[in-house]
Amino acid sequence: MDITINDELRSFIDPLTPVEYAALERSLLADGCRDALVLWRDVLIDGHNRYDICKKHGIPFRTVANDKFDSLEDVMLWVIDNNLARRSVSDFQRGMLALRKKEIVAARAAQRAAQQPADAAPEQAAPDAADDASDPPWSTREDVAKAARVSANTLSQIERIRKTAAPELVDAVRSGTISVSAAASVASLPPEAQVAAVAGGRKELQQAARQVREQKTGAKPKKETVPDSPEDQVKALRSQVGELKDRVATLMTENEVLRQKLAALGGA
Repeated sequence: MDITINDELRSFIDPLTPVEYAALERSLLADGCRDALVLWRDVLIDGHNRYDICKKHGIPFRTVANDKFDSLEDVMLWVIDNNLARRSVSDFQRGMLALRKKEIVAARAAQRAAQQPADAAPEQAAPDAADDASDPPWSTREDVAKAARVSANTLSQIERIRKTAAPELVDAVRSGTISVSAAASVASLPPEAQVAAVAGGRKELQQAARQVREQKTGAKPKKETVPDSPEDQVKALRSQVGELKDRVATLMTENEVLRQKLAALGGA
């Protein structure tokens, strides 16, 4: 049968690193494709990397149908929930997935509200009004951040990347070339400047992010006076915590890239 690849569904899955791809390829060549690929109608919804490698090497594979979904949106929510539950998914990708789920849930709620008669009582709502009752609330950034297991500050940065980053910059974040916090800064540049920074590699991206931050700092000089009220002091401390978290995220990203390089050298 013909298998259809939906690009949006596939984008929900973090791309494998070269080391991970090579390990999966070796496993499939040695043991075959033991797990069935999951289809909804003719659309592949689970097993994209295995499917690519099996096609590349002519490795036989099985498929299993999951026909419990009524629409492609149902499939998307299923894929999103599966990936949100995985520990191996990066903070960036979980944030992207949670934001996409928020859009789908909000669109469904708006559609139900539009279909409900204006004079209908609350208890007369459509039968599917509680479809998402088991989900966490999705009304605030804090709700979505909790579902994505990231801070509200990180989610805000991911949302900025999602809205204004060039595709090349998004790919750089997914691959770990640049941290979320640095990418959020670079995303404020014009698209052509973002693409040029990505083309220049990690150092060029870090320099671009640093320049953006320095410009913002210059435009809004810090007050030398100590905040007067307790509320101002709390805000100042939270700002410092956010800056420290961004720095930690950058160092962790750099550490992970170095770890993968060492692993690749060890397997060479």
